[in-house]
Amino acid sequence: MSARYVLQQDRAGLVWDLLLYVPTVGVLGLLAVKLWYGANQGAAYVLFFMASFFFIAGANRILKTRLMLLPAAPVALEVDAGQVRLELRNGEYISLVKDVRFYIDTQGKSFGLSGKDVLGRPQQHVFHRGQFPDEKVYHEAVLALQPYK
Repeated sequence: MSARYVLQQDRAGLVWDLLLYVPTVGVLGLLAVKLWYGANQGAAYVLFFMASFFFIAGANRILKTRLMLLPAAPVALEVDAGQVRLELRNGEYISLVKDVRFYIDTQGKSFGLSGKDVLGRPQQHVFHRGQFPDEKVYHEAVLALQPYK
């Protein structure tokens, strides 16, 4: 049994991520600036690092998984007996053939796939419920991936 799932941009998840990451990065950055001109420049370095880390993590999450704009972002998922195949935005295909693992979150809103491709390189990808056309298709994909749990 083979199944192919074409993914779409997750606009609702994008709004949620923006509401999460923008205030976090803003507050950390403002606190860092305040401490930089205060008496505790050491703490300012830590806060600048944290703001930078959350900015990079948030930008990657938004651009790769929510909007699927980065070249390495999966745009389609194929589940077949013995392998999982991903089509990337740049036109490449990745087949996960070894150590394939399926992880679903406790809320059922997203899942992760990890494994090794045919060249032995480790791969990790996150998929959100909003990337699938509807709830039914999302649950079909989750059921198709259950053997890899």
